[in-house]
Amino acid sequence: MSDRRPIVDLTDEEARRALVLKWGSVPADVIPAWVAEMDYHLDPVVHAAVRRALDDGVTGYPLFGSSDGLGAAYSGFARRHFGAEVDPDWVIPTVDVTSGVRLALTLLSEDAPVVYPTPGYPPQFGVPGLTGRTLVELRADPESETADLDLDRLDALLVAGARTLLLTQPHNPWGRVFTRAELEGVRDVVTRHGARVISDEIHAPLVLPGAEHVPYLSIEGTHDHAVAVVAASKAFNTAGLRCAQLVVPDDAARRRVLDCPPAANDSWSPLGVVAARTAYELGDPWLASLVERLDQQRTLLGDLLAEHLPEVRRWPHEATYLAWLDVGAYGFDDPAAVALERGRVKVSPGADYASDLGDHVRLNFATSPERLTEIVRRLAAAWT
Repeated sequence: MSDRRPIVDLTDEEARRALVLKWGSVPADVIPAWVAEMDYHLDPVVHAAVRRALDDGVTGYPLFGSSDGLGAAYSGFARRHFGAEVDPDWVIPTVDVTSGVRLALTLLSEDAPVVYPTPGYPPQFGVPGLTGRTLVELRADPESETADLDLDRLDALLVAGARTLLLTQPHNPWGRVFTRAELEGVRDVVTRHGARVISDEIHAPLVLPGAEHVPYLSIEGTHDHAVAVVAASKAFNTAGLRCAQLVVPDDAARRRVLDCPPAANDSWSPLGVVAARTAYELGDPWLASLVERLDQQRTLLGDLLAEHLPEVRRWPHEATYLAWLDVGAYGFDDPAAVALERGRVKVSPGADYASDLGDHVRLNFATSPERLTEIVRRLAAAWT
């Protein structure tokens, strides 16, 4: 791998221009630490590729019926980073991960309830309903030290009639990376009931030192019942360019996706294709620097919490830049609201991820060390 490219922090002014949701939706005296965007400049190689495409006028429709080089690019990325073999023909573009989940549910899953491990990523709660299916929660034990998947409960839900598991791994907001043994356990339960797995792996490039991402499709005996939904957007901060990918190894399932009406899957962006392909092919030096920075931020956050908010409970953090924090010891029903009102910090309310966990928050630590230090200082002033 060539020399690393450094991570460059956005100034407040640059962040307000670049991150129009995260920074543009809060008053000037509020530090945003909520939505999953990083306060960093783009990888300059990805930025340059998108600029060239824009200079060439690549603003029309994407190339329908083709991955437009994404399949080969993702295949190489998966081999280098996860040791996984992905046939480029398995890769199908879609607009974003949530849309990919909806498409897979609509086309490939039985008309039956969908199991979703919770606390979970809020936009996914509404997806089963959009496809005419109900959602049933697979709750993590809030007292667990490791936030494991309850396979006995999963089995019971499938016995009761559910037929799809919507798996988020690495998990948001837990920050867990499920082990090969855990995923083999999921496979065994799912195959026993003839059910399906849709594995949302958007955070896979953001596994931190000490853990290893195992793609669900790399587990033996999964290709006939599972698809993955992946993207470069979370790791490379390009969500607004609108391009994710479905990985569909089963021939019949892939044909159903490719043959679906264009209106069901026609809205990914050609600029997003350029960004994703470039990130997969040329982004390793920048991604290595990013993972190193996030590892440093993870350590800093732990040190800051131990010093300023020692009663906050935090699960072992293995992936993503999103920390799931139990603030219940400080006595607030909605600590996110208190953080905004008293501390002028915006974090994500726990109730968005599980209705009964309002005393939790999700905190985005993908920012500068100085900003993260100020965030925790303000949270401590607000909560103590």
